[in-house]
Amino acid sequence: MSYFSQMHTTHSVFGNRLIRWYLVNGRELPWRNTRDPYFIWLSEIIMQQTRVEQGLPYYLEFVKKFPDIHHLAEASEDDVLKAWQGLGYYTRARNLHHTAKYISEKRKGVFPENYDGLIRLKGVGDYTASAIASICYNQPEAVVDGNVFRVLSRIFGISTPINTGTGKKEFKNLARNLLIVDSPGDFNQALMDFGSGQCVPRNPDCQNCIFKNECFAFQNGRVHEFPVKLKSKPVRKRYFNYLIPVTPDNLTSLNQRKEDDIWKRLYEFPLIETSGKLTKSQLEKLEIFQEFEELWGIKKLYLFNRQPVIHKLSHQHIDARFWIITVSESPAGFISFSEIKNFAVPVLIENFINDFFKEF
Repeated sequence: MSYFSQMHTTHSVFGNRLIRWYLVNGRELPWRNTRDPYFIWLSEIIMQQTRVEQGLPYYLEFVKKFPDIHHLAEASEDDVLKAWQGLGYYTRARNLHHTAKYISEKRKGVFPENYDGLIRLKGVGDYTASAIASICYNQPEAVVDGNVFRVLSRIFGISTPINTGTGKKEFKNLARNLLIVDSPGDFNQALMDFGSGQCVPRNPDCQNCIFKNECFAFQNGRVHEFPVKLKSKPVRKRYFNYLIPVTPDNLTSLNQRKEDDIWKRLYEFPLIETSGKLTKSQLEKLEIFQEFEELWGIKKLYLFNRQPVIHKLSHQHIDARFWIITVSESPAGFISFSEIKNFAVPVLIENFINDFFKEF
């Protein structure tokens, strides 16, 4: 049991020390200069499962392109997905757009002003609703994210797995008990900054930590053991064979993904997914490939990447091969090479486009 766990004044001692640290070490971020819920909401959605260093340029571009909720609502979904391209977890972008339209059209641009209203917005979970409620409306709502899990589990010696219902409830209750109700927004941001800047996942600087004398994990030489997390499900391996038709007049084909799967409503080249790696001759024998052959009038086929591109998602690894096909036909719906970069595509496809089409 940690020192803090035995104290009756845990919340005031912990919170006041944390706030003092934050006043000196807090990050200068553009959304911290406002309490406008649009900017706080936008920053929280963009930063989910994303490092600040990666997400900040996207936030700045979104604010420039969509300066308020109405501009975002009036944009097409394709424009929003294109602006989001590279951030991953594209459901966030679709939910962002859906919620923008709802607030703009049904609420005249006004966000709900409490946790209960915010949590009902599409794409807004407990963490985001708590952040907006505390920062924008000074409501005593505690946030719990990966940084908070890590800090609290180490300091208080909590071994309950964080990816269980019991664990989430336990950490949420502890965060509520520690919250400084007079300054909930500052406390929440301080706790998150402390996790991202001081109590980092690997090799934290424990000797220079303000909680080193009370931290259960540090005092017991177990920092690397926290937070505890149950093993995730096995990684699914998928094999993607992309067919890139090239016509004599520099046209090709892109399709929009419609299935309830990864990259929904993003664009990609015609795809044949298989259960394993294929040679050229094996690919040509597939019935679906022969359908493309009949449609396009295939003249030549070759593999662009001799080594497969391995694209890693959270629970999936994509083994991708790009097959270049010279064709004699230009079916309806083909687009020019110059148009390709106007479409929102997964990073996997974007990297290929930047590599192959740079010659044209």
